[in-house]
Amino acid sequence: MTTPGTLYLIPNTLGDTEALSQVIPEQVQRITAGLDYFVAENAKTARAFLKLIAAQHPLAKPLQEIQIAELNVNTQPQALAGLLAPLLAGRDAGLVSEAGVPAVADPGADLVRLAHQHGVPVRPLVGPSSLLLAVMASGLNGQSFAFNGYLPTDAAQRAKRIKELEQRSRGEKQTQLFIETPYRNAAMLEALVANCQPGTLICVATDISLASESIRTMTGSQWKGLLSTGKAPDFHKKPTVFLLLGQ
Repeated sequence: MTTPGTLYLIPNTLGDTEALSQVIPEQVQRITAGLDYFVAENAKTARAFLKLIAAQHPLAKPLQEIQIAELNVNTQPQALAGLLAPLLAGRDAGLVSEAGVPAVADPGADLVRLAHQHGVPVRPLVGPSSLLLAVMASGLNGQSFAFNGYLPTDAAQRAKRIKELEQRSRGEKQTQLFIETPYRNAAMLEALVANCQPGTLICVATDISLASESIRTMTGSQWKGLLSTGKAPDFHKKPTVFLLLGQ
């Protein structure tokens, strides 16, 4: 009986950076360089990531010969078996997210679950998680927090959801995290200011781990005052994590 390969969960950078060693540990780079089969959200960006790795370590094969299969929101459930097949045949593989750690707010979790079902070893590797780094830097409650993905795009439904999360946050003393499509960041912050209580703490964490990083926590009333002066954060089209904690 063939011993299955290992599924390595490989952290990616959180954006364009030339300082790879500052965000991706050396051991992770070496493991990545030694693999020739990857499952990624986007093959093009995965190859760009491997090109950064190749600048530091020789790859197992020439970049153009490395196999990269895609797993994203458009992948049908029945396709997962084919993605896992090389591992069942004894081949090691790397799971790479579009940005940050795989399988957290990421379709790669489906492949990880299937790997467990078939006895394939899963090994998570250390790297940048925008959600965890945002909690760390926010000053909000790191003992209890919840990630809520994307909030509704409809203004009325979004306002209702914000109030629900604020109420839950205040009642359970639990930090609430969520993200938004980058070009709607300004609308999200305006909605938070409009619908949260003045004393609610709101953190806006943008471009985490990049040279343009900006992380700021203020009360709703303080954010309102800042926005009234036209000094909104520089976060248009930049990946941003929003956090709130009701007081």
